[in-house]
Amino acid sequence: MLKAIGFAAAVVLAASGANAQAAPSKSGGPNDAQIAHIAYTAGGLDVAAGKQALAKSQNKAVRDFAQEMVRDHTAVNDQALALVKKLGVTPQDNPTSQGLSKDAAAKLASYAKLSGKAFDKAYVDNEVAYHKTVNGALSTVLIPDAQNGELKGLLQTGLKLFTEHQLHAEHLAMSLK
Repeated sequence: MLKAIGFAAAVVLAASGANAQAAPSKSGGPNDAQIAHIAYTAGGLDVAAGKQALAKSQNKAVRDFAQEMVRDHTAVNDQALALVKKLGVTPQDNPTSQGLSKDAAAKLASYAKLSGKAFDKAYVDNEVAYHKTVNGALSTVLIPDAQNGELKGLLQTGLKLFTEHQLHAEHLAMSLK
């Protein structure tokens, strides 16, 4: 969890410099301030999904996983918000963050109609897919597009943490079959 807090804080910190906020990436992808927004948005969406799972699931393993997601991602986002406020920085909203939010809202609405094992399976399968998507974005876009060397290194650390979340979700998914 401490690695995750440090990661999010550093993402926001690295994105806080004036050059980091304004400078586009070399590939024309997101700049560092947009990358910070994407990371924050992704964490918040996982908190929302975890809270839904805690409200709906009766499966101890699913609830434990959901609690881990809520705990880890809430800590990350709380730390990131405190740092953003301290620095007076506003991460930049962008189409990637907006797309993540829109997709997550639709999934939460569809999962609200499920219960029992059907909900558990849908939630955990989505966590596997979500972490694969976020990890893929880190690997192919966010890390390569990060301009700040420290940010790039911390995104790589974040990728390791989120890969652990993905592996946990994959093992849980296999136990639910």
